[in-house]
Amino acid sequence: MARWFAGVIAFAVMGATAESAQDYPTRPVRLVTSGIGGGADVVARLFAPGLADALGERLVIDNRSSGTIPGEIVSRATPDGYTLLLYNATLWVEPLLQKTPYDAVRDFAPVSVISRSPNILVVTPSLPVQSVKDLIALAKTKPGALNYASGGTGSSNHVAAELFKAMAGVDIVRVPYKSGALQSADLISGRVQLMFASISMVPHVKAGRLRAVAVTSAEPSALFPGVPTVAAAGLPGYESGSIFALFVPARTQPAIVRRLTEESSRVLRTDDYKKRFLEAGMEAVGGPPAELTAAIKSDVARIGKILKALKD
Repeated sequence: MARWFAGVIAFAVMGATAESAQDYPTRPVRLVTSGIGGGADVVARLFAPGLADALGERLVIDNRSSGTIPGEIVSRATPDGYTLLLYNATLWVEPLLQKTPYDAVRDFAPVSVISRSPNILVVTPSLPVQSVKDLIALAKTKPGALNYASGGTGSSNHVAAELFKAMAGVDIVRVPYKSGALQSADLISGRVQLMFASISMVPHVKAGRLRAVAVTSAEPSALFPGVPTVAAAGLPGYESGSIFALFVPARTQPAIVRRLTEESSRVLRTDDYKKRFLEAGMEAVGGPPAELTAAIKSDVARIGKILKALKD
């Protein structure tokens, strides 16, 4: 009798779980991301309307300025599909640099890669630099005189700049910022001279407020026609880039993860959203969680080598 009763309870719980996953979502979903103006914020605002339409519920964007805070919030959230995280490699690179309040592998369930893009090396127009060779030459004649803007420790623009410095043998001072809006304001005004920018700076390049010098991808990018790669323009072997991805807390029901993966991929593969992302300077991706997991493992291995070389 006890076994029969336990079986009935287990069946009922399974039924409730399946029903809740099938009905998901029934209320607004929170999308935690970077501070306003940051690269992940730009991606979130591009992507959220499409996912909201697909899910049939409103997505509320929750901007957080510190690199560790978004990860901490989502790692501790109830794993019910109502708190999502859209972030970049800072999520899994920062734990390589310092202790974080979350475990990048254990505390999150990957949903999908949302977008992929190279960084773009930009300088303030007042800087007498037209190429990578110009920048290296200027930095070598004035060690410590140039400053570069970056996001949080481990962010793609931080890693890209430190890799550049190490490979070029130059001394350029890092100035970290808590938000993309502050980075762009100081870069445009000339308070800092350069940045390995994310897609958040693309509109300023198009408007002529910043000068694009090179892209960080291994091959020329269709996202930035006519802009040479860093490798081809004076620093052979250089390559860097960034991905933005969607996560939920670990232990979220697989059916909910599947729903989010399927809807995200469906949105990102439409011609409309491909065009929107391309115009913003990135490639819309989508795809299964396994592809995101593989990308993270590859990124950790590559960046881990870079960070080790910087410490040695």
